[in-house]
Amino acid sequence: MTVFIYKYLNKGIKMKKLICAIIVTTFSWATTASAEFGVNVGVSGNLGLFAASAKETENSKINNGTDVGVAAYPSIFIEGKIGDMLTIGVDILPEGLETDEVETAKKDKTTSDSQSDVTNNVKVGFEDMMHAYVAINVYEGAYIKAGAGTVDVLTKESLGTGSQYPDTSLDFSMMGVGYHADFDTHFVRIEGTYMDFDGVTLTSSTNSDNTVTLKSLDGVTGKISVGMSF
Repeated sequence: MTVFIYKYLNKGIKMKKLICAIIVTTFSWATTASAEFGVNVGVSGNLGLFAASAKETENSKINNGTDVGVAAYPSIFIEGKIGDMLTIGVDILPEGLETDEVETAKKDKTTSDSQSDVTNNVKVGFEDMMHAYVAINVYEGAYIKAGAGTVDVLTKESLGTGSQYPDTSLDFSMMGVGYHADFDTHFVRIEGTYMDFDGVTLTSSTNSDNTVTLKSLDGVTGKISVGMSF
């Protein structure tokens, strides 16, 4: 899926502003906390399975592709807890991720009567992934949650066809279920989450006849979290 994930920058900027506003609001609540308000901070270990479906159009030739990948990554979070029922939080990846480099060889049609062998090398980096969420306690530590976020996607391709695609930001929605166990001022959680990323179509900056379309990108993740309550 590495060659097919590209740019929708304005939406990503707006999403980052919204998440930053939620962070500021959470800290503001913390400084004026009442007996019904608390703050949680913690770290998580995440393991995810992701699948993508995409289409590339090159000089009117259409190539469809799908791919599946596994990713393990840490994240940190801060939350405002309102009573025993409602939690509002932000989760951030402190480090970027990179896919393995993918190399493909193909025939590139140069004229109506000739073609040449070309090699494409593609690697994609993911940075500044964050999402805001709301969690509701439904029964003795069991909770449901939903939220939205954004991630920057950095393209690191070397395409023998000559095409070049810019970096991008992708927005996503998420929903999950989990279990929270308190131990005095500390806590432990286990959680499962489904993530659904927006699709996007992008045109090559070097050849307007070449485009890539991300038709679908989604995944499921499991995480274990530890943290402290204040």
